[in-house]
Amino acid sequence: MTASETPKGDRIAKVIARAGIASRRDAEKMIEAGLVEVNGEVIKRAALNVTEADVIVVDGTELAEPEEPRLWLYHKPTGLVTTNKDEQGRPTIYDDLPEDLPRVMSVGRLDLNSEGLLLLTNDGEVKRKLELPSTGWLRRYRVRVNGRPTDEVLEPLRKGIVVDGQRFQPMTVTIDRQQGANAWLTVGLREGKNREIRRAMNDIGLFVNRLIRISYGPFQLGQVKQGDVEEVRRKIVRDQLGLATEQPVGTAKRAVSRTRKPGIGAKPKAVRPNTKRPKPTGHRPTGAKPTGPKRGR
Repeated sequence: MTASETPKGDRIAKVIARAGIASRRDAEKMIEAGLVEVNGEVIKRAALNVTEADVIVVDGTELAEPEEPRLWLYHKPTGLVTTNKDEQGRPTIYDDLPEDLPRVMSVGRLDLNSEGLLLLTNDGEVKRKLELPSTGWLRRYRVRVNGRPTDEVLEPLRKGIVVDGQRFQPMTVTIDRQQGANAWLTVGLREGKNREIRRAMNDIGLFVNRLIRISYGPFQLGQVKQGDVEEVRRKIVRDQLGLATEQPVGTAKRAVSRTRKPGIGAKPKAVRPNTKRPKPTGHRPTGAKPTGPKRGR
């Protein structure tokens, strides 16, 4: 097929992911299950390009225009599963998220007993990009282990270790302090295999009794309180992910309401810069800036 014969538009799974309905892989599964229609016809293959002129219906709902990619920092508590619905009936992160948060997907996972930074996005392509091993972003954790680790004991983790036939890439591991029978470590890794840190620590004789993710690439947990959600400035999202600006948008950081139940508290608004100059109330030196209350959170 020549370049002139290449179908216009984007692959259907990519468009569904871009709209925040599901990841690209999950969108392909929805297509195979017959849950996607294009222009009134059910499709069964993901190898289809669509354009803005096509009408796409996913599971009975027409696909809306995609929003600009957005990203949130969520401080996940322990005891929550990182999934939409748990087969065992355990509470999920979506039971804990604020009511006014739009439909979001998690970037990677934190297991039931882990806590700390979990990135959320409204865009399936952003999710996919951040999860790719090729992104190579360092993920840092504070880890409390039972025992008295030494650099010699931790050295296998720094060189890379094989656990149950699965190879884990080298980690960065530093000893922060010994606290009674426990020690605090800082661990960094660039991949996210299932329960990787816990399994690796167990293999060298250390038991993890607390694990907190404190950063994911350039995004830091910082002062976000447990259970809270805070939106990343959109300019930072575009810059860090290399996204082109499609339309002018605000760049203010927005803290999402901590209210979990409807009717309690007002819906928060993004902080917008004050572009109007106040009327002068008296004489001031030339070039002096008008005074007024500071804006922000």
